[in-house]
Amino acid sequence: MINKVGIVGCGLMGAGIAQAAAQGGFETIMVDIDADLVANGRTRIDKSLAKGIDLGKLDEATRDETLARLSGSTDRNDLADCDLVIEAITEKLGAKHELFTALDKLCKPETILASNTPPPPPPARPPPPPPRDRFVGLHFFNPVPRMLLVELIRTVDTSDTTFEAAQAFGEAIGKTVIAAGDTPGFVVNRLLVPYLLDAIRALENGVATKEDIDAGMMLGCGYPMGPLALVDFVGLDTTLHVAEILFAEFKESRYAAPPLLRRMVRAGYLGRKSGRGFYEH
Repeated sequence: MINKVGIVGCGLMGAGIAQAAAQGGFETIMVDIDADLVANGRTRIDKSLAKGIDLGKLDEATRDETLARLSGSTDRNDLADCDLVIEAITEKLGAKHELFTALDKLCKPETILASNTPPPPPPARPPPPPPRDRFVGLHFFNPVPRMLLVELIRTVDTSDTTFEAAQAFGEAIGKTVIAAGDTPGFVVNRLLVPYLLDAIRALENGVATKEDIDAGMMLGCGYPMGPLALVDFVGLDTTLHVAEILFAEFKESRYAAPPLLRRMVRAGYLGRKSGRGFYEH
């Protein structure tokens, strides 16, 4: 049974997962390598909860209970008694491998270890570190507190007990959990990325303006956000990174990044996080 949850990485995704876990009733600890990073994660959560109150989506009592379940640390040893540890660190494969190897030695024998970020395709990635039967993917979506989906990724070694416990955790924090195989893109990105890249190609080829492309998909297809606005929200660099992973695996043209996307990333136009992407922010 999962009672205490550890989150490694206090960035945008890590803080969001920590908030969702604490708000869902789990004792939660966030761990990062630097006290400032931990403090920044806590600030993100404070702002998110305050916004929820302003929008009438939660009350002050819920905020206080959530924060009471939440703690932060720069010491990995504080994860030793967690029942589930979710990694949300850098995309560097070596750092992930080192982390999970260390967690296997540090945590309880029954602790479930999970990664939030999609792995690179084989053969680029080595076999996962131990414990393979207790390793699973939990792919959350940004912003985590508001997005209702979690992709649960089962490797060839994931045990039924691990899978069922991870599924129960996702449901306990109010998410709909869908199961996906251990393939690049899983379900959502495998379908979403070609759509986003096609929108960029349409702009690049002069089919329509960015405003009209976005308005067409919002008003013609009922999407809540246009594709180019969505790329800005996700991050142009993140979109490019995922596209390259998918193209490396499948070698299909629909996953090939348009030259315009590469030029914009090189120029530092990354979307909302840099203040400029396809739109000014």
